[in-house]
Amino acid sequence: MRDGLPAAIADLSTLVRIPSVSWDGFDPAHVHASADEVARLVRELGVFDEVVVDRVEIPGSGVLGQPAVLARREPRGGRPTVLLYAHHDVQPPGRDEDWETSPFEPTVIGDRLYGRGAADDKAGVIAHVAAIRALLETVPDPDLGIVLFIEGEEEFGSRSFTALLEKHRALLAADVIVVADSDNWDVSTPSLTVGLRGNAAFTLTISTLGHASHSGMFGGAAPDAMLAAIQLLATLHDADGSVAVEGLRAHDQEVPEYTEDRLRDEAALLDGVTPIGRGPVLHRLWAQPTVTVTGIDAPSVQNASNTLLPSVSVKISARVAPGQSAEEAFAAIRAHLEAHVPFGAHLSFGAVDLGNPFLVDTRAWAVDEALTAMAEAWGADPVMVGVGGSIPFIAELKETFPDAHVLVTGVEDPDTRAHSPNESLHLGVLHRAILTEAVLLARLGGAV
Repeated sequence: MRDGLPAAIADLSTLVRIPSVSWDGFDPAHVHASADEVARLVRELGVFDEVVVDRVEIPGSGVLGQPAVLARREPRGGRPTVLLYAHHDVQPPGRDEDWETSPFEPTVIGDRLYGRGAADDKAGVIAHVAAIRALLETVPDPDLGIVLFIEGEEEFGSRSFTALLEKHRALLAADVIVVADSDNWDVSTPSLTVGLRGNAAFTLTISTLGHASHSGMFGGAAPDAMLAAIQLLATLHDADGSVAVEGLRAHDQEVPEYTEDRLRDEAALLDGVTPIGRGPVLHRLWAQPTVTVTGIDAPSVQNASNTLLPSVSVKISARVAPGQSAEEAFAAIRAHLEAHVPFGAHLSFGAVDLGNPFLVDTRAWAVDEALTAMAEAWGADPVMVGVGGSIPFIAELKETFPDAHVLVTGVEDPDTRAHSPNESLHLGVLHRAILTEAVLLARLGGAV
């Protein structure tokens, strides 16, 4: 396996050089090129009965989604089938000046590889490919059934995911599903993710005037939309930053110890800035709801004029605790906003995007297999963790394949900075993640 690491890093570097941003406004040709490169790597393995690159229509849009790579090898001898999921699309890089290296030029500094997608989630793609290579070195013709599902638009909401599942249900059917899109406790300790928050994102427009008016002539009597927006958004949280929306629920779960000092370091709090919320830190991160304003459409400071704004639009992103549906959470937030709107301002809601939370059944036999493989590969006891982020399609996978055991793994660590400038991958973590999956595949196939 160690001899295969340089090849894995080289393949990952090739993928990172392809700027496969799946968002609207970015060249889709790069996502197609990325899919083609992934398909080439998969075909070269020589183990699959079929390899397909496919695009399907985004339901209700009349528009094709981004290309996914799908492959299947049928099981033999009563062995199970394992589905290996990752995604080859990436987030936009942001401003070049915020990066210490070029975002699409993979660069090794110390023990980390820097670049957009180096960790999230092209490393997941390569972990699957390299693990299969390692398996084939030991078992050239395995009885294990293997399915690959490498999605092309996870970072843009997996909009055609449901349609892909429907079209390729037979190809994707599996007994165990490994989703390599999460993180680890630290660079020396593996994690198996057993809980994920859901998401409820939407745009909100607050309107108070039929048109802009001179602030000197009407300010102080006519309510401007920015004032209404500030007052309304402030009602979403208590003074300590805890969510103050009636109907949003937390999940009752035990969490490991995690100090506020570690939070301060890993989240990069500035000196003097205090954490927000109540309860153990990891309970806040894994099991409590959040509401975050992630964007505001308003004049920039440079372009601001002395006018009362008639309308302001904001993007709100909420995380939904396990145990509550995203639909219920969105309804609670909408009811709160409508009940607290000041000055009789008009509200409109749009671009609603909902994804349900997910809890892994830790009693499943595949969980024991994964924990054993992690302990063997890392030489450390794995930690079962929750994650504050969301992977909504996991709930769809479980709904489509209700008897499958879901394992959420990954190659990230607390310093990865996924979605942010200077995203990076710890190469030691990559090595151990590949080895973990190779051991898991061997165990599932009866080779050990």
